[in-house]
Amino acid sequence: MRYSIMLALLAAAPFQVPAQEAALPTVDQVLAKYVAASGGNGARKVTSRVMTGTIDVLTFGLSGSFEQYTKAPNRQITVSDLAGFGKVIQCTDGKSGWASDPQQGVREMTPEELSRSRRSADLESGLHLQDQYKKMAVIGKSKVGEREAYLVEAQPAEGGPEKLYFDTQTGLLIQIERPDATGGSITTLDDFRDVNGVKIPFSIYQDTGQAEVQIKIQQVKQNVPIDDARFARPAA
Repeated sequence: MRYSIMLALLAAAPFQVPAQEAALPTVDQVLAKYVAASGGNGARKVTSRVMTGTIDVLTFGLSGSFEQYTKAPNRQITVSDLAGFGKVIQCTDGKSGWASDPQQGVREMTPEELSRSRRSADLESGLHLQDQYKKMAVIGKSKVGEREAYLVEAQPAEGGPEKLYFDTQTGLLIQIERPDATGGSITTLDDFRDVNGVKIPFSIYQDTGQAEVQIKIQQVKQNVPIDDARFARPAA
């Protein structure tokens, strides 16, 4: 009797097939949207970039100035001058790289650091992502704060696979997870603004597991002269 009632209820109720989740886009589709959102081929017109602003090492209560000079091809120096600590510097010429801070002095970059610095120093990085990584695959969707993002796993030439998060709505790259010997880091990019046709994040937050760092960009200048001497390695 109970079995007959169940059959009658099933017959009366409309049969609904569970909605299938939309198929994930391909890597090519995600990157094409990213290139279009971040400025497309406008990046090819940029030969240099100077960014200045502030940096706060929230974990240790340190604050100071932030400067980054990038010049094609693939030269970049980043200087964080922290009150009460001193200057923390990273520099690459695309082939080699060095770093400096008040505790360790001048040292060679590790292979992983150099690989990351080379990618950062590429002013056309958005156009070259598939060249910068040996393998890329869209592996799912995830949340970055309140934003939904496509999660792309990317294998660089040096180090472990990185996770790149592209906003499903805007197409912009909004977070990067990188592994390293100390456990890895998460960099979140926000407050994107148009500078001469190129979208640039004016807010950069990084959590290394050992320290939380907030960078706020105040000014960006593009296609300005940068003396090559700025990238010169100091005496050890």
